[in-house]
Amino acid sequence: MLNDAKDLQAVYIVCGYTDLRKGIDSLSNIISQTYGMDPFQPGTLFMFCGRKIDRIKALIWEGDGFLLCYKRLEQKASKFQWPRSQEEVSGQMC
Repeated sequence: MLNDAKDLQAVYIVCGYTDLRKGIDSLSNIISQTYGMDPFQPGTLFMFCGRKIDRIKALIWEGDGFLLCYKRLEQKASKFQWPRSQEEVSGQMC
């Protein structure tokens, strides 16, 4: 079930490039192995961006399973402003 975003307690932006061909298991492994965080933490949204900055993925544990969201902007000039390094953003997960 898709929960309302008002219940989110934390949002983490994974800086840099992520292979968006990865699925739930691979993305949750990045969260746990690379950053030492628990992907099963309720109310925590993890966001990823690939080389093309018109696409993002988001992963959230909803208590009974993961929800994997994918967003692709359709207009050619539309791009997400995504930090590629820790220097580009402070206090975030990089």
